[in-house]
Amino acid sequence: MTQDRPIIGITLMLGFCLLAPLSDAIAKALGTGVPIGQVVMIRFALQALILVPLVWWSGRIWRMHGRVFLLVLLRTVLHILGIATMFTALTYLPLADAVAIAFVMPFFMLILGKFVLNEEVGARRMIACSVGFFGTLLVVQPSFVTIGWPAFLPVLVAANFSLFMLITRQIAKQTDPISLQAVSGIMAIFIMTPLLALGHQWGMPALEIAMPDSQQWAMLVALGVLGTAAHLLMTWSLRFAPSATLAPMQYLEIPFATLLGLLIFGEFPNLLACIGIAITIIAGLYVILRERAIARNLAAQELIQAPA
Repeated sequence: MTQDRPIIGITLMLGFCLLAPLSDAIAKALGTGVPIGQVVMIRFALQALILVPLVWWSGRIWRMHGRVFLLVLLRTVLHILGIATMFTALTYLPLADAVAIAFVMPFFMLILGKFVLNEEVGARRMIACSVGFFGTLLVVQPSFVTIGWPAFLPVLVAANFSLFMLITRQIAKQTDPISLQAVSGIMAIFIMTPLLALGHQWGMPALEIAMPDSQQWAMLVALGVLGTAAHLLMTWSLRFAPSATLAPMQYLEIPFATLLGLLIFGEFPNLLACIGIAITIIAGLYVILRERAIARNLAAQELIQAPA
């Protein structure tokens, strides 16, 4: 069992927060040029292609049985649904809006962490999470009237990813992160292959099969590599810190997504959005400083209690 080490967990989650919006930006740039089902299939196939040889070469334990196997299967299904839903949302919404709307997720995670995992959720973290969420409300600037039902897709992503994170936390200390992602990639291939075959036969646009051009292939490869790296960092982070600790950190995805939206798509945030971004950054930095203070106090207490 790996002992909780919040600072390491936060650092790994920060890496995830950097890579995840970049992966989303690539998916948005792909648009509808490649069917969503095929994008998801290639994404997981590359994950398996990268990690299975690494697991084999390093001699890592990858066999999973019983409860762990079933949880990994459920996690993979949630991962497929979450990625497909987010990529669909990005075809309708600006990058920053899609990411920001999805940030009802930390509230879901705090509730699940407290009432399902019995994790301690202090008042200060709850306040920091609430302040960060207020910042997201300023960034979102809802456009439900003009966009319609697709604006609700990131909310579904949030609910899905909260369950995904909960399951990951349950198995993170019982599985090797690389082996977990490798097995998930293989499972996803077995799930997606018949779906694509049936979708192509039945003429379902989202599950059609198309031939990407060279530029699209380059973007698909980048999407697979970045997505694999991002979720490895996320899985590792949960080995060192509880989900309630890491939840507010993920607000940092919003400013990263906003910057990418500006640089790649010319989506310039207005003054209200800038204020919201600043609030989310402050809330995230507060959580980091708070965790450092807690870790420092615990270390001091252990030093005092240690026998001479």
